[in-house]
Parts: sequence; structure tokens; C-alpha cells
Amino acid sequence: MFTIDVDRQELAPRAPGLSVGFPMHSLTGAASSAAVLFELEPGAELPLHKDSAEELLLVMSGRAEARIGDEVGTLEQHEAALVPAMASHGLRNIGSEPLRVFGTFSASTVVATFEEPQGPEGLQVVVIGAPIEIGLPLAEAVAA
Repeated sequence: MFTIDVDRQELAPRAPGLSVGFPMHSLTGAASSAAVLFELEPGAELPLHKDSAEELLLVMSGRAEARIGDEVGTLEQHEAALVPAMASHGLRNIGSEPLRVFGTFSASTVVATFEEPQGPEGLQVVVIGAPIEIGLPLAEAVAA
């Protein structure tokens, strides 16, 4: 049995106020699902991006403004949102405490494409579950 403890999962800083971990994916033995855990400091955001697989996001603590496609709404502790595959989406912490979100994907390898370059490397494409860490800049901007 493969298990994870979301309270003890190590997260890596990816952007100011954003730390992320991918505890379950194809390289950990998952056949058809993957998981993400991320934390946003107050005011920080997970930038708009599209994932190649459907994603279910569950707010474990905190309060978020969620944007999925053209819709914007609020998610609070123990509320979840379903993100269709290839739907533009992002979250922003609108609370006064850290926002912790656990998400699951409907595929064990997921390609995330960000609308804007991320981090000092300017990455826009990130592959979760790849045999090696893959992050690539794009030659042209991605349309929303």
C-alpha cells in the first residue's frame, strides 16, 4: 500500500509565497492518478495555467479565490473544486493564514502549461511524473 501523510509532505518553493510537492505520480508507482500539495502565503497566488488532466482541488486550510475558465469563486476549508482538463485555472490566497490545497489528477503523468513564464528560469511547461525533471520555457506566449 502506498500512502502519504499530507501534514508531513515536504514542499519546495517555486515562486514567492508558493511551495509545491507532488507526492504521487507515475514515478512513485501510480498507474492512472497523481497528486499535488501546495501552500500559498497570504496574498500569494498559483498563476493561471492549464493541466493535461482533470484535477480535483480540496482546500485543507485557509481561504482561496479560485478562477476556473471564466468563473471566479471562493473556496474555504474542506471545499473542493473540479477543474476540467485544459481549463485555465489559478488560485489566490485571500485569507490571513497560509492556504493549503491537496489536489488529485486523473492521470499519473500531467503536463502543466502556464500562461506566463515562471521563476528565474522562465519555465512555462512543467511535466509531473516525468522520468527526469522537465521544465521548459516557450518560444511564444500561450493564449488563455
